[in-house]
Amino acid sequence: MSLIYDNNTLEFVKVALEFCTSMERIHEHDMFSFVNNTTKILPLLYVKATLLPEVDAPDDAETRHFITEDTYEALRSRIAGLLGEHDSYLETFAPDMQYSDTPVAAFVSENIADIYQDLGDFIALFRQGYEETMLIALSQCVESFRLYWGQSLLNALKALHSIRYNEDICPGKEK
Repeated sequence: MSLIYDNNTLEFVKVALEFCTSMERIHEHDMFSFVNNTTKILPLLYVKATLLPEVDAPDDAETRHFITEDTYEALRSRIAGLLGEHDSYLETFAPDMQYSDTPVAAFVSENIADIYQDLGDFIALFRQGYEETMLIALSQCVESFRLYWGQSLLNALKALHSIRYNEDICPGKEK
């Protein structure tokens, strides 16, 4: 059986699609519903990504990108608008932090848009249904998770958790 039809791969595809769909419907959210939904899907996405199989794809394989800079920026801007002053947080894993006394600011909106960009491209490639393209997309997604968006996801989740459970930010909201 091909790795693209592995149960863990198919479950990841389902959760990645749910995440992308949620981001594409960002205009339907207020701050609390965005934070509430996103703090639920990000941990699931992380777990499913850690269960993906090892995939060997050609190193020189190139794939088409579907998420444009305009799409990225529109999502980032909408999330930044929803979160307002709560969009920024102190980055503790920046390589420069170990040698600096100056805090490094990061943004939930950028983290989420980065994740969306990788997963949106992955889903678009996977939907094409060509096994070779699907394997390349899976390989690139696993590599990108390890190097980039896995840490972005965890950073965003930490900041979103702080917002969700802060009574001063979301008073009286059902958690």
